[in-house]
Amino acid sequence: MFDILRSYFETKNKLTDDQFEFMQTLFIPRKMKKGEFLQREGEIAKYGAFVTKGCLRSYVMDTKGKEHIVQFAPENWWISDTESMANPLSHSRYFIDAIENSEVLLIDLASQEKLMETIPEFAIQYRQGIQKRNAAKDKRIVSSLSATAEERYQEFLKKYSTIAQRIPQHMLASYLGISPETLSRIRKQMSSKKII
Repeated sequence: MFDILRSYFETKNKLTDDQFEFMQTLFIPRKMKKGEFLQREGEIAKYGAFVTKGCLRSYVMDTKGKEHIVQFAPENWWISDTESMANPLSHSRYFIDAIENSEVLLIDLASQEKLMETIPEFAIQYRQGIQKRNAAKDKRIVSSLSATAEERYQEFLKKYSTIAQRIPQHMLASYLGISPETLSRIRKQMSSKKII
């Protein structure tokens, strides 16, 4: 598990063996079964998770009990409720669970801050990751307001190309904000046009 984290980190910054050993002391490895929750709505978020195997998702539930998927996190992605983690009085609005058997490395806020103080390159990479995540959220908001369902699906295929076939159709439809039937129709149309 930790070798995957090191490889992820070293795509931008080289770690010394001492830095890597220190980093390992701050993360908690956890295996999750499909359907197992990392956190539920209303809880205080305790951890950020780096996915080393499998796929997690974050979602909200509306008043009618309908799921609205906000993010998928496959291998080499981070997932967390940063607002709830940063503010211990803020209860999470998100459910985070595994959509397949998964392995994650968990880090709490205190350990994350210790890591940023000790390894400045991690702090830089973390801030860049937050900026990238915020830009992606902004892009998704604009897309949901202005793009067609087919355009949103094509964007999903670009963003999540490595896991598109692993995600159940009803979850993908939820992420896109459409019905499973509409998604099926879009797939058929794109297939007949040889787009997918």
